[in-house]
Amino acid sequence: MERTGHPRLDDLPDTLLTARAAEGDDDAFAMLVRRHSRSLLGLARCLLGNSQDAEEAVQDAFVSAWRRLPEYRHAAEFHTWMHRITVNRCLTMRRRRLPPLPLDAVAEPATGDGWNSPAGAAEEDAEAAALTRALGEMDAGQRVCWILRELQGLPYREIAVVTGTSEQTVRGRLYRGRRFLKEAMASWR
Repeated sequence: MERTGHPRLDDLPDTLLTARAAEGDDDAFAMLVRRHSRSLLGLARCLLGNSQDAEEAVQDAFVSAWRRLPEYRHAAEFHTWMHRITVNRCLTMRRRRLPPLPLDAVAEPATGDGWNSPAGAAEEDAEAAALTRALGEMDAGQRVCWILRELQGLPYREIAVVTGTSEQTVRGRLYRGRRFLKEAMASWR
């Protein structure tokens, strides 16, 4: 427990936590990991198609960030910087896969609402598998932009930082990616 007058770690902003972590504060870095792991795991799962690879990618991304913290200059927010490291790690892992894992190998679980019929659940599973296949066929740049925008909710500015491109490039990739998905998923409308 911290002394009176000193804020708790979970009350500190990322900028202060990163500064403390860069100075060797393990607890500050652990707080950053707790704060950002869930969204990064979701991102990595979407990019890699399975939880085991996603966990490995995020763990590698945090190890890389820990090593690079002394050179981190706060040009981007910490979560944006971590998204970029995670995306790069995921793309590297995808390129190294031999043979590539089909993205439809892991289907989305059916909802357990109770009101869904088995036929409805099967249809939802088939539609999720079709979307996963379509994402797998999409251009890598478009896929990353689409996932960051549609699933992670990042604004165009942050997606541009994560992908190392301009906002205009992000908008173009999203437009082409959405058009591709609209065509690929036409039979599901």
